[in-house]
Amino acid sequence: MGKIGCSVDGNLNESKFSEPLPWIGIYIAVASLACAIVMAADLIHGFRYRKLWFPSKYYSLNATSLTLITVAIKFAVDLNTPMPRRIDQLAKLSSSTLICTLMGNSMPSLGTMENEEIWMNIIALGILVITVIANICIQLGTGVIYLYWKEHALIMFLMLVLLVILSFSALTVPTTKKYLEFKYKKKYEMAVEECSNGCDRAVEKKLREDLMKYWMMAHTCSPQFVIGRSVTCTAAGALCLLSALTLAEAMLRSYLMRGSFKFCNGESDYKWSTILVLILQTIAIGVGTIAPAIRWFTAVNFRCPTIGKKSGRKEFKVEKYWTQFLVEMKEYPFTIRIQNRQCRKLAHGAKDQIVDLCIGMQIGIVLASKVIRFISVYFMSRILLFCRCCKKLMNCNPNRSIDSASDSQPSSKPDLSRFVLHLEGENELVELMMKNNCDATEHWIQHGKKKQPKHLIELLEKSSSALHGVREFDSDLVLSLANEEPPHCWALPVVTLTAIAVAVPNTSSCLRKQLMRSVHEGLMYVKLIEDNLHAESDMANIMKAAYTVWLGVDLYHKWLDVDLNKMSFQAESTKEALEGLADAAKYRYVEFKKTYVNQCLLKESPSKWPIKVLAANSMYRISQTILQNYERSNIQSSERLFEALTIMISDILAACLTNLQRIISLKCFSSSVEVREESVRHAVFLLGKTEKILKLVNQKALPSFDPDGMACINEWRAFQKTKNQLPFSPSSTENETASSDLRDLHLNIE
Repeated sequence: MGKIGCSVDGNLNESKFSEPLPWIGIYIAVASLACAIVMAADLIHGFRYRKLWFPSKYYSLNATSLTLITVAIKFAVDLNTPMPRRIDQLAKLSSSTLICTLMGNSMPSLGTMENEEIWMNIIALGILVITVIANICIQLGTGVIYLYWKEHALIMFLMLVLLVILSFSALTVPTTKKYLEFKYKKKYEMAVEECSNGCDRAVEKKLREDLMKYWMMAHTCSPQFVIGRSVTCTAAGALCLLSALTLAEAMLRSYLMRGSFKFCNGESDYKWSTILVLILQTIAIGVGTIAPAIRWFTAVNFRCPTIGKKSGRKEFKVEKYWTQFLVEMKEYPFTIRIQNRQCRKLAHGAKDQIVDLCIGMQIGIVLASKVIRFISVYFMSRILLFCRCCKKLMNCNPNRSIDSASDSQPSSKPDLSRFVLHLEGENELVELMMKNNCDATEHWIQHGKKKQPKHLIELLEKSSSALHGVREFDSDLVLSLANEEPPHCWALPVVTLTAIAVAVPNTSSCLRKQLMRSVHEGLMYVKLIEDNLHAESDMANIMKAAYTVWLGVDLYHKWLDVDLNKMSFQAESTKEALEGLADAAKYRYVEFKKTYVNQCLLKESPSKWPIKVLAANSMYRISQTILQNYERSNIQSSERLFEALTIMISDILAACLTNLQRIISLKCFSSSVEVREESVRHAVFLLGKTEKILKLVNQKALPSFDPDGMACINEWRAFQKTKNQLPFSPSSTENETASSDLRDLHLNIE
C-alpha cells in the first residue's frame, strides 16, 4: 500500500507528496535566472551599440519566453501550498512583479513580428495574465496570501494595464510598418538620385556618405525603434518602474518595520528553495527594470525643456495612426457567411459596436499614456532643471568665452534631417534622432577598420594591373574530360589554385601558411558576394564544391583524399607534383563517373554534377593548364611557380571583390523592414573592413561591364580573351623587375 501513496494503515502519506517541492523551487529559480540573463543581454546590447531605447534582441514575446514566464511565476499561481514565512509572502509578490517587468521589456519586440504572430502571442500572454490575476485573487480570499494585499492589488492593476497597453500598441504595428516602408522607398529614391550626382568622388568616400543617409533612414524606421520611442512604451516604462518600486517598498517595510507584521508559524513545503527564488527574481526584476526606466527617463528628459512651449491641445492630440487599423477594420465588409439577413444585420452591427469600443479604448490608452508622460515631466522637470543650473554654475570659468566661441563654429557634420523617417506628432524628435545617430556610421566604419583582413590586403597588393589571372588559370588547349564543361564560379578556381600551390615542392612553409591565411580571409568575402549575387542561379552546387574542398585544404592540407603536404615532400620535381595532381584528378573523375553514371547524375547539366566530380574536373583542367605553361617556360623554378600562382589567385580575388560596392548597396534596400537596420549596420561595418580593398581594386584596369557582368567570372574571361591582352604582370612599381623575370612563366594561352 505504501507504494501507491498510502501508509500501512491506509491513510494518505501527505508528507511524501511535498518532498519534490524544493527541487521544483530550484526549477523556478533556474527559469528566473534565465529571464534575468536574457534581459541583461538586451541591456548590454543596448549600451554596447548605443541604443538607449534597448531593442529586444534576445528577449522577445514568443512561445519560448511565455513558457519560461509560466515556469518562473509558479509561486504566484500556486493555490494550495502553504507559504507562512516572510520570505514566502515576498516570493509570492516578486513572482507577480516579475510578470510586469517581463512585459515592459518585451514591448519593442512587437515590431519584429508578423501580424498573425503578434495576435497569437498577445492572446497567449492575455490568457497567462488573466490566469495569474484570478489565482492571486483566490489566494487573497483563501488566506494563502495574507500579507501585502495592497501591493498585490497594485501589481495586479499594473499587470492588467500593461497587458492592455501591449495589446493596443500591437494594433499600430501593421499601420506604421506600411507607412514607414512607403516613406523609406521615397527617401531611398531621393538618396540614390543625390548619390548619382557625386560620381567624381572616390568610391570609398562616396559609399561612406551614401551609407550615412541609408543608416539614418533604416534606423529611424526600424519597427522596434518606432515602438521604443512611442508614448505607450514610455508609459509602460513608468508602470514597470512603479511595479519594481512596489516590491522594493514591501521588502524594505518588511525588514525595517518588523513590529508591524505578524507572520504565521510553520514552514513552506518549498523550504530553502524559496530564498533562492526570491533572490534570483529580485535580481531579474532589478536588471529588467533598467531598460524600461531608461526609456521613460529619456522621454521625460527630452520633453522637459519643451513642455512649456507646447499648447495643451497639441500635447494631448491622438494621432491618426493610432486608430487607422481599427478604422480600416470597421470599413472592411463582414465576411462571415450567414444565411439569415436579420442575423447578418445584427452581426454587422455588433462588429461595428465592438470596433467602436476598441477605437474608444485605443484613444483612452493613448491619452492616459500622454497624461502619465505629462505628469512625469511635470515632477521630473524641477529636478532636472535644478541639476542643469548646478551644472552651469560649476562650468562657469574665465575660459568659458573661448569655449563658447569654439562651440558657435558651424559643425562639419552633414545635415541628414531630411532622411529621418518619423510619424505624425514626432516632428520634435527629428533633430534629436539626427544628433544621436549622426556619428553612428563613422563609429561602425572605425570599428570595421580594426578588423580589416590584413593578410588578404597583402595578397591583393600582388595582383596584376589588368587582372590577367582571371583568364589564364584555365586554357582552352586542355583536352576536356567531358563533352560539356561546367561554368566557373569565383571560389572553385581560387581553392584549386591554392591546393596546387600547397603541393608545389621546395617552397617556404611560411609562404604557404601566409597564402592559406590570405585565401581563408578572401573566401569569406567571395562567399558573401556569390551568396547574394548568385543565390538563384545554377551555380549553387559549384560553390558548394568549392567550400567543401576548401574545408579539407584548410584544415587537413588535403585535396579530397590527396595529402598535399606528402605530395610536396615526396615529389622530386615541380613537374612531377603537377603531373601527380592532374593524374589524381583524372583518376578520381573517372571513378566518380563510374559511381554516378548508374544514377544518371552525369546526364544532368554540368553545373548539377556531384561536388566531387566538379572538384576533380576543376583540378584536372587547372593543373594541366599550369603544367603546359610550366613546360613551355624558360625558367623552371618552384619559387617562381609559387609566386605566379599567388599572383593568379590574387587576380581572381581582386576581380571578384570589385562587386563589394554592389553588395554594400544591396544590403541597404533588399532586406525587409524588420531587419533592415541590422542589414545597413552590417553594410557600414563591411565598408570599414574593406575600405582599403576597394581602393586597391579600383586602381586596376577594370572592364566596363554592367553589374551582372562584373559578378560573373565567365564574362570576365570572355572579355579578356576578346581583348587579346598580354600575360598578367604585377601592378606595383616594386614588382616590375619580377614581372620581366616571370614573363615566360606566366600562363600565355594565346
